[in-house]
Amino acid sequence: MANILIIDDEKSIRKTLTEILSYEGYKVEEAADGVEGFKMFQGKQYDAVLCDIKMPKMDGLEFLEKAREVNPDVPIIMVSGHGNIDTAVDAVKKGAYDYISKPPDLNRLLITLRNAMDKTTLVTETKTLRRKVNKVPEMIGDSAPISKIKETIEKVAPTDARVLITGENGVGKELVARWLHERSNRASGPMVEVNCAAIPSELIESELFGHEKGSFTSAVKQRIGKFEQASGGTLFLDEIGDMSLSAQAKVLRALQEGKITRVGGDKEISVDVRVVAATNKDLLREVEDKNFRLDLYHRLSVILIHVAALNDRREDIPLLVDSFLDTVCAEYGIGRKAIDKDAMKALQNHNWSGNIRELRNVVERLVILSGKTITVEDVDDFVVPNREKKKVNS
Repeated sequence: MANILIIDDEKSIRKTLTEILSYEGYKVEEAADGVEGFKMFQGKQYDAVLCDIKMPKMDGLEFLEKAREVNPDVPIIMVSGHGNIDTAVDAVKKGAYDYISKPPDLNRLLITLRNAMDKTTLVTETKTLRRKVNKVPEMIGDSAPISKIKETIEKVAPTDARVLITGENGVGKELVARWLHERSNRASGPMVEVNCAAIPSELIESELFGHEKGSFTSAVKQRIGKFEQASGGTLFLDEIGDMSLSAQAKVLRALQEGKITRVGGDKEISVDVRVVAATNKDLLREVEDKNFRLDLYHRLSVILIHVAALNDRREDIPLLVDSFLDTVCAEYGIGRKAIDKDAMKALQNHNWSGNIRELRNVVERLVILSGKTITVEDVDDFVVPNREKKKVNS
């Protein structure tokens, strides 16, 4: 049964709408003004809202703006006896699902409400499907460093605070960024990733901020940059320590003002983006070497999360190996392979210079080359490089 909230300062209107909607099978709750309605909206999940515009304490348009900040997915239908075309247009621009004049045409009201219900259902189904398709892998591990990261994510993710993730290559910085987005209020929006190290310095500004047609030789058409693509969601700047100083200056401005300008353009474009950055470099050392801006470092590092190297949390290796065995065997369509205790101990004692990325590759190699059970001999044959064996033997 869909739950509808009616907000109107006229008791007779509330009573009439409640009787009609209850007869149609809706569950209805009432509020006598915008303040009361907003408190109810904050504390409970509604499928749709019918809201008057002219009300004491808080009018309908103010309620609309505040409610959209709390939950933009709930359709809000504005109802008013004092409205005109300009009011209707203003309401829709601010995010209203539709606008109906008083006294409402009951057939139109019911059709509008049904369409709003259909929209709510589609939004919910889309979110569910998106999460299934883009399911974020679990953060595996019970060690103290991983437990601390999980606790930090739970506290920080719901806020818009910028986060700087540090750690060696292959430790899982991207996974931390994905969980920050997944647990945030922006989870329904896009998460756009930029590998700053993989983009030539002369193209990084175009990649981040976009460009106008004809702004340089190969700019044959307008391009929307990553900041605009990520608006309403999260922008993940990976390997930000490799970004050029000129691009850093523009990123700093975007963070300070919430506005960007495309390359070759003069129009300022507002963007609503949460920035999460990651690096394997010591950015304060880079600041000393004049390779990174100190003011940008402070803008990015509101929250600092350090991801420990795998060698510093070896107790997590058995859990990671078990997870990778499940994943790899499923990918290859073969029965899950076992691993004996000595083999697992050998993996725990190995020097993981490539961190989790290396461990995942090693598990895949062992699945392909070993028998039904992975033994310590398999680890010795397929994991330790020949040059390391030579060093040990010598």
